[in-house]
Amino acid sequence: MTAIDIARPRSRRFWGDARFLIGVLLIALSIGGVWLVVASARQTTPVYAAAHTLLPGEAIAADDLRIVDVALGTVSAAYLSPAATAGEGWVATRTVAQGELLPADAVGAASEARTTSVVIRTAADVPAGITAGTTVEVWHAPPVDRESFDVPRILVADATVAAVTRDDAMIGGAQATLEVVIPRSEVAATLSALADGSVLSVVPVVGPAG
Repeated sequence: MTAIDIARPRSRRFWGDARFLIGVLLIALSIGGVWLVVASARQTTPVYAAAHTLLPGEAIAADDLRIVDVALGTVSAAYLSPAATAGEGWVATRTVAQGELLPADAVGAASEARTTSVVIRTAADVPAGITAGTTVEVWHAPPVDRESFDVPRILVADATVAAVTRDDAMIGGAQATLEVVIPRSEVAATLSALADGSVLSVVPVVGPAG
C-alpha cells in the first residue's frame, strides 16, 4: 500500500467530520433563532388603554386610563406607557374608543387643543347608531325667507358627538339635541347658523372623515 492510498481515507474522514460539525452548528443556530423569536413574542409591555371613550379636546386624567400588558414588539414606542405620567395637561386630539390602546399621536398638550364643543338641535331625529364618540357631518339649510330654506350644505365636515338626547315628544316630529366637538376654525360659522335659524341635521361619517 502506497502513502497516497493511506492518506485518502483520512482525508475523507476529515471532510466528513467537518460537514457533520457544520450541520450540527446550523441546527443549533436554527433552534436558537426560533427560541429568540418565541421569547420575543412572549415579552409584554405595560401601556395605557382608554378606560372609557375619549373625545377630541377632552382633558385626560389618570382615572381615564388603565394599564394593560400587551405584546407589541417593535411598535411599542407608538403607544403611551406608564413611564409617561398621565394627567400632566394631556388632552385627546382624536377619538379613542373604550379599551383602545392609547397612541402617542392621539394625545397633546392642553395648549395645543384646537377643538371646542357646541350644542345644536336637529330638525329631525338622528339615527340610533349616532352615540357619544361617533364622527358626523353637520349639515345646514340656511333660511331664504320665513317659510323656505336654501339647499342643505355641509357646515362642519368633521365633528365628534359628545352627547346626544333624543326628544320624540316634540310636536311635529322627533328632534335631537347634540353636544358636538368641532374644530375651533368652524365655531364662527356654526354659531352663525344657530343664530340665523338654519335647519340643522347630522349625518354619520362612513370611513375616514374629510
